[in-house]
Amino acid sequence: MRIDVHFTPAGLVAGDLAGRGVVVIDALRATTTVITALANGAKAVIPAASSEEAVRLASNLEKDGVVLAGERKSVKIEGFALGNSPREMTAAAVGGKTIVLATTNGTPALVAAQGGDPVLVGAPVNFKALAERARAALAGRGDLVIVCAGRDKQFAIEDAYTAGRLIKAVKKGIRKLALNDAARAAAALTTEFANWEEALEESEAARQLADVDLSADVGFAARADLFSVVPAYADRRIT
Repeated sequence: MRIDVHFTPAGLVAGDLAGRGVVVIDALRATTTVITALANGAKAVIPAASSEEAVRLASNLEKDGVVLAGERKSVKIEGFALGNSPREMTAAAVGGKTIVLATTNGTPALVAAQGGDPVLVGAPVNFKALAERARAALAGRGDLVIVCAGRDKQFAIEDAYTAGRLIKAVKKGIRKLALNDAARAAAALTTEFANWEEALEESEAARQLADVDLSADVGFAARADLFSVVPAYADRRIT
């Protein structure tokens, strides 16, 4: 059995992930937002690689049931109904709706993960349930790939820490488990922080969110096991 971590999706193509179990992580904030939206009754989330693609995808869907959401530089995209804050994904805002989401880092990572089977969406807010599903995927496939969204095409400590915690949770009881270098580094990183709050709050992403008065999103994202839903991405939809 083997677990590979990619600290960013750069260079990944669909063929790299074909037939492999995949987990995508963007703790601050896209995967947290997706999980929250679906837990609060959204019908589906469609990730878009850009705001332009989001508008195009939404135009092909029934207008009454579609909500455009997304951010650039952490701020809601002009003309979109919602940003990328999980706190916006209330039942009143997203219940029964299809959310077309475009973010700087998270949704491009999800799009890059196409071809995996399954492709699971993870974050601290669904960690316990995610670990169970990821372990099942590893057992079934013999292979698990954890794709971190990163930040501006670079390493993001909050995603790597989450990946490391996931590796430690998944590998319990497995005698022979190969890890690539990034997976070993992610696992080692878990000793650097006392808890989720510390890992997320000390990240560059948290500082950027603070600059635009969105620090509350960091606290929300650090609330472990808030939801039991583990979204899966297939055929360009997360459900």
